[in-house]
Amino acid sequence: QVQLVESGGGLVQPGGSLRLSCITSGIIFRVNTMGWYRQAPGKQRELVAHIGIGGNTVYADSVKGRFTISRDNAKNMVYLQMISLKPDDTAVYYCNSLTYPVGWGKGTLVTVSS
Repeated sequence: QVQLVESGGGLVQPGGSLRLSCITSGIIFRVNTMGWYRQAPGKQRELVAHIGIGGNTVYADSVKGRFTISRDNAKNMVYLQMISLKPDDTAVYYCNSLTYPVGWGKGTLVTVSS
């Protein structure tokens, strides 16, 4: 059974940091390019970062220099370290494969507010 479970979200003040985690099951993780997406209220889901099987990373301009994506192939997990958070980063964050996309998990809510 394919499953994506995101965690690590929460309420943080502007300028704060969070680390999101995504554990996957039912996919051959090591052959998948993995990505973090987010969906803010009233907006479409957008891809914010992805990491290839060789560890190469790509970031959306809006998060470049503030977010870092990483992966642990032994644990089938992908992470998103977020620093210098802004109110515009408020969204539900999801992970998924870009290579072989599967059904979405429930996501984890990040709220940046003072």
